[in-house]
Amino acid sequence: MMKRFLGVLLVAILAGVITLGAYKLFIQSDAVVIQDRISRTDTIPVNYAIGNSKNATSASIASIDFTLAAEKTVNAVVHVKQYGVTRTPRNLMEFLRNGGAQERRIQGAGSGVIITEDGYIVTNNHVIDGATDLEVTLNNNKSYKAKVVGTAPQSDIALIKIEADKKLSYIPFGDSNSAKIGEWVLAVGNPFNLTSTVTAGIISAKSRDLNEYDNNVQSFIQTDAAINPGNSGGALVNTKGELIGINTAITSQTGSYVGYAFAVPSNNAKKIIDDIIEFGDVQRGIIGITGGTINPKAIEAYDISTSQGVFVASVAENSGAKKAGLKEGDVIKEIDGLPIKKFADLTGYVNSKRPDDIIKVRVLRKTKELVLPVKLTKYEIQNYNISDVGVEVVNPPNGYLKKFDLDHGVVINKALSSRMKRYNLEGLIISEIDGKKVKSVLEVKEIIENKYPDEDITISLVDRNGDKREFVFQ
Repeated sequence: MMKRFLGVLLVAILAGVITLGAYKLFIQSDAVVIQDRISRTDTIPVNYAIGNSKNATSASIASIDFTLAAEKTVNAVVHVKQYGVTRTPRNLMEFLRNGGAQERRIQGAGSGVIITEDGYIVTNNHVIDGATDLEVTLNNNKSYKAKVVGTAPQSDIALIKIEADKKLSYIPFGDSNSAKIGEWVLAVGNPFNLTSTVTAGIISAKSRDLNEYDNNVQSFIQTDAAINPGNSGGALVNTKGELIGINTAITSQTGSYVGYAFAVPSNNAKKIIDDIIEFGDVQRGIIGITGGTINPKAIEAYDISTSQGVFVASVAENSGAKKAGLKEGDVIKEIDGLPIKKFADLTGYVNSKRPDDIIKVRVLRKTKELVLPVKLTKYEIQNYNISDVGVEVVNPPNGYLKKFDLDHGVVINKALSSRMKRYNLEGLIISEIDGKKVKSVLEVKEIIENKYPDEDITISLVDRNGDKREFVFQ
């Protein structure tokens, strides 16, 4: 019995030794290899690096501080209220005669950005359009009367001014070309009449054209910062507190914020404001080409070897593009070092320049790259047909308006319809359309083409005696 027990014990000991040896030889060695692989794996910390340098400080997104930018900007964003005078008839007779007691009523409200310490304010044109009175309220609740200095309806920018009793806080312009997709931004404004509201988001896209099929090529900054009715004309600022955009529009089926909002880039707004202050109107420079964003038809038609850029369909005679040597079929890839991927990139940059500015255009001609210096020329149209009225208008000759003691207006060059030819209209001045002063044929074109097809047109006509009369065309 004892011998049998010793035999079993010996077998058990030998089995344990064999098992331990097998573990050491096969299993434990594999585990060491696995651990060694893990130790050599490159890992990336889950945090956000601020800045682009190798020595940039890392911080979590939650630790980014917006308070400095908010403190710098909130006192320079104002509440703009638009007032109009209406009549309230007390009886049927007053109603028929357009009579009754006058009342001053608020017609709309938005935001504005103080850009100089002496009271110049940039806002959207649609915020102040048609106003008889403007009132600006600062963040400290002080209110001032404002006057319109100038407007750019095509870009939806307006410049107004107040006369304050002290120097005002203002927001300096930043470089919107340097703004990057994914960069943090703040929207500052007065949505729903709630003053001094700050929301945060990122730049979602740049050079965004909301309607690629209309004649007005836009180049908006898109952001997901919450922008609602009343934010129009307010500031889009970076984390340094610099103005990089003027909040303008939202895309929404409900009329309120749903994740998409758009701002006029600060470089474009600044150029418009500088033009209004210096020249009284906007000086638009053009390259002198027609074309568009590269698409499959263009690739086939012009044998283009790239998928991004702006193809040149034609070059205008006597234009800067013609003199620089641009040709049909060229692809514009870059302007002044700025990549051009679509037509809105091109127009957005060119609209920040003036006539006679020289830009360096890098083009791809088949397989050859060229850099051509292009001198921008002034965009002007000399005549325009107001079809619904039946007249052609032209810009007034030098000194012509002074004969009528006017500083604005366009001249009727000829009548287009047999009905209008009976009235001998040649030489008369159209001073306003729908209550808006017109200073050039271009402004007439913008007003008319922004109207609904069946909308009435009201023309203010100044006759040869200097008398002003209004006519409504249906």
